[in-house]
Amino acid sequence: MSKINKILVPVDGSVNGCKAVDEAIEFAKKCGADLDFVYVASNINKDIPSHIVFDRIWEKIPAEQKAAKHVETGNIAKAILRVADSERSDMIIMGSRGLGLFKGALIGSVSQKVVEEAKIPVMIVK
Repeated sequence: MSKINKILVPVDGSVNGCKAVDEAIEFAKKCGADLDFVYVASNINKDIPSHIVFDRIWEKIPAEQKAAKHVETGNIAKAILRVADSERSDMIIMGSRGLGLFKGALIGSVSQKVVEEAKIPVMIVK
């Protein structure tokens, strides 16, 4: 595997999403990578504004860690993949299940779709 310089972390305020944030911060420290966080606004998470999610994340990020925020709309999996491509991410770290109404058999439908379609490694945190 080539060097990981940039990690994309989809966030939605869910418990598994928060675990993924923690894992991504530690992983980024170890490999010296920058972090990109993406919040995809949808009818599922409409009651959790992006700034609340980002505020919680920014409290955890060390001062020396380079990080950026992205807010997208539309199909969640497609938006994640679009940001990964446009930001030239080397890896995606995401929670296994978010705030969706239905639970997948093993992992959530969004994370499953991202794993299937991503051109880069995807780490699923549960």
